[in-house]
Amino acid sequence: MGSLMLLDTASLYYRAFFGVPDTVRAPDGTPVNAIRGLLDMIGRLVRARQPSRLVACLDADWRPAFRVEAIPSYKAHRLAENGAEETPPALAAQIPVIEEVLRVSGLAVAGQPGYEADDVMATLSARSADPVDVVTGDRDLFQLVDDARGIRVIYTVRGLLNMDVIDEAAVTAKYGIPGRGYADFAALRGDPSDGLPGVPGVGEKTAAALIKTFGSIDGIITALEAGHGGFPRGSRDKLEKARDYLDVAMSVVAVVQDAPVAEVDGTLPVTPADPGRLAELGERWGLGSSLSRYLTAVSGG
Repeated sequence: MGSLMLLDTASLYYRAFFGVPDTVRAPDGTPVNAIRGLLDMIGRLVRARQPSRLVACLDADWRPAFRVEAIPSYKAHRLAENGAEETPPALAAQIPVIEEVLRVSGLAVAGQPGYEADDVMATLSARSADPVDVVTGDRDLFQLVDDARGIRVIYTVRGLLNMDVIDEAAVTAKYGIPGRGYADFAALRGDPSDGLPGVPGVGEKTAAALIKTFGSIDGIITALEAGHGGFPRGSRDKLEKARDYLDVAMSVVAVVQDAPVAEVDGTLPVTPADPGRLAELGERWGLGSSLSRYLTAVSGG
């Protein structure tokens, strides 16, 4: 039985941009480090994991309205003046090229207006009857891990070459929580990189203790309302004061598993969808051996 591989494309090209020297340039001197780094990464992943299907997932909306409405600070610190996401100019110039190269090479690409790539990956994972490898550098997606359904995260934890395989046991070992409890744990702890405040005064250890005791934020709220004990020292008062946040946190942190994403095949392309255009892009941007290795890998050559 083959697996479905889902790429958190933006996470991976950011990693490539910062991991490959900007001396990697096109013939005209334009940096192409993110493009070539991403192609090399995909090629290595396909050779190592041998998926039968592969989908590059994109952020059609990096800051969806439903999440901002619930928590206005969500990713607010990343907003550029024009309302787009603040992106290094040298990377921003490469993103349209990345997306076109992937499409004309025949790789399946998926995004959905009003949703983030995380939601697309969650939805495609929920639909899949096959095992799923979610490739990302974003810990938020640890919430997708599900041993029973064969869903795991291939986590780009260090640079471009080192990747950890995250299953439920790995989540438990790293955070001391049940393997399926990551989203609730993350909501309690907060995440400054996403503008999520968390519960003031509740750090990683207390969040883990709460999830181990009560299972979820819903369980915590039920215990608060019923006056139950079992709360770590000093945490009950902090949780009571953060009730407004607790009521909306999971609507932001939890990925959407039923987004209206179009059906996508994902079968690896034997030949490029548009060989002529792909050759033009390869020459224009000097993609050379990175493009060749990528094409050989995805075509099974």
